[in-house]
Amino acid sequence: MRNKLLKKESLLGALALAAAALISPAAAPAQTADAAPPPATVKPAPAPVDDTTATTVGLDSGPNSIAADSSGNLWVTLQFADKVAKLGSDGNVLGNYDTGRNPTGIAAGANIWVANNQDSTLSKLALTGAVVGTYKSGGDGPIAVLLSGKFVWVANERSNTVTRLTLDGVLAGTSVVGARPTALAADSAGNVWVANNKANTVTKLSPAGLTLGTYKVGRGPFGLAAVGNDVFVSCFFDSAVIRVSGVTGEIIGKIAVGDGPAGIANYGQYYVVAGNGSNTLTVFSETGVVYSTLQVGRSPLGVVATDSGYWVTNTGSGTVSRR
Repeated sequence: MRNKLLKKESLLGALALAAAALISPAAAPAQTADAAPPPATVKPAPAPVDDTTATTVGLDSGPNSIAADSSGNLWVTLQFADKVAKLGSDGNVLGNYDTGRNPTGIAAGANIWVANNQDSTLSKLALTGAVVGTYKSGGDGPIAVLLSGKFVWVANERSNTVTRLTLDGVLAGTSVVGARPTALAADSAGNVWVANNKANTVTKLSPAGLTLGTYKVGRGPFGLAAVGNDVFVSCFFDSAVIRVSGVTGEIIGKIAVGDGPAGIANYGQYYVVAGNGSNTLTVFSETGVVYSTLQVGRSPLGVVATDSGYWVTNTGSGTVSRR
């Protein structure tokens, strides 16, 4: 296991097409080949973090969201180049592959699924980078994608919907959610949570797409990560991550983090959030204990946690950093 665990409205306008897609492992029952594997229940505590050590990989063309496949390779959407980049676990670029226009959200399973925001399509890629298929998202402006259960879940920011597609790309259902959904996460019961960025709410959907509740959170909810049946929500304008109860929908915890918290991910019981305005990553436990704050590139957005480190896309630097 790795040794190191871990501005405001105008910025969101500039990132209106940017994904805050949380790539959080889903622990839904009846996982399929494409669905993300369930997270391990126990991970060692984070080691002391050396703030001076970082690996930075230069990637132009707007690195946005990031996901890791089962081999530890990293997949990064390049929203201005209409491509995805594949990196090895050491950060070396292994290839660049075509997608639709303005790729934003991404999820990795047996295949790589990419949300093409401008085209309102999804690209399905093999792990070799070859395009397997291109499918309509079923909504307008797909920005986040999640593999959970038997479905590919898609947040469509311009139609304020979450759609479900089969693994063959067939539309299976549509759920109306709040204004500008930007992130998705599946809890341990297989329910799917949605961050409604402009409504300051989160919506909880059943595995069948039924609305179980919509709950008020902080300002500008941007990223999500499940913690058991609860969910962590990064609130962009509050410089905080809050914990929402999966039972009551009430806020049951608040963690002060860097300015403009955006993407959030977990590694076992430890979590990391990108501070888009402070150029940092904050590492904290599921109980809310902050372990470290790490400097990264400019305007970090997407983050994923792997055995090789915490990886973050720095939209302002055109880079991907490992900490």
